[in-house]
Amino acid sequence: MWIYVLFLIALFVIGVFTGRRPQISLHKLTPQLVLNTALVVLVAFTSMMIAFIVGILPQYVAAPLMACTYCFIGGFFSGYAFRLYRARTSGGTILYQNRSFWVDHAPALFAAGLIIYGIYRTSILTTPPVTGIRVTSGLSLICFGIFTWTLKVVPEFRSKGILFLDRFISWKKILSWSWHSEDVIKIEYMTTETQGKDRIKQFVTSIPPEEKKQIEMILNSKMDEYADQRSKELMGDD
Repeated sequence: MWIYVLFLIALFVIGVFTGRRPQISLHKLTPQLVLNTALVVLVAFTSMMIAFIVGILPQYVAAPLMACTYCFIGGFFSGYAFRLYRARTSGGTILYQNRSFWVDHAPALFAAGLIIYGIYRTSILTTPPVTGIRVTSGLSLICFGIFTWTLKVVPEFRSKGILFLDRFISWKKILSWSWHSEDVIKIEYMTTETQGKDRIKQFVTSIPPEEKKQIEMILNSKMDEYADQRSKELMGDD
C-alpha cells in the first residue's frame, strides 16, 4: 500500500515539473494539435472502457491506472499554476488590465466551483468512503481550478513587461504598438524559439475607449524607458 502511495506522489511530482517547463505553452497550441490530442485521449479512454466492460481490464487494475493518470494531471496543472504565479510576481506591479465581469469575476467563480466540487469529489467531507480514485480525481479538479484561477485571458501590462496568457514579454522585447482599430490595440514583440531563432510575433487586445489615453501613456513611457536596452539586445548596438 505504501509503495502505491509513494508511486502516486512521485507521479504528482513528475507532473509538477512537467507543468513548470517553459517549453509547454498555450501559444503553441494549434487547432490541429488540440483535435489530435483530444482524439488520442478519447480513443484511449474508450478502449479502456471497452476493455473494462468485456473483462479484459479488471477493476483492481483499472482503478490504480486511473488514479495514476489523475495524479499526473493534478501535478501538471499545479506546476503550470505555479509557473504563472511566478511570472506574475516577478513581472512587477500591474499598471493596466482591461477589467470587466467576464475577465475578473466569471473565471474566478468558475475556478471556485471547480475547487469546491473537487473537494466534494474526494469524499473527505462527505459520507461515501474515501477511495484512491475519488481522492486523486478530486485532487486533479482542485489543481485545475487553481490553474484556471491564475490564468488571465487578457494581457496584464506590468512594470517589467506584459503577461499574455502564460508568456511574459519583457518591455525590452516590445518592438512597437499601434491601434489596429478604434478600440483594439496591436503589440509587436520579439520572441526566441526553441531552436534559438528570433521571431517577430504580435497579439491584439481590446481597450475600452475611455481608457485609451491611459494605455497610450503607459506604452509610450515604457517604450522610452527601455529604448536603450531594446537597442542593445535586438539591434546589437554598443
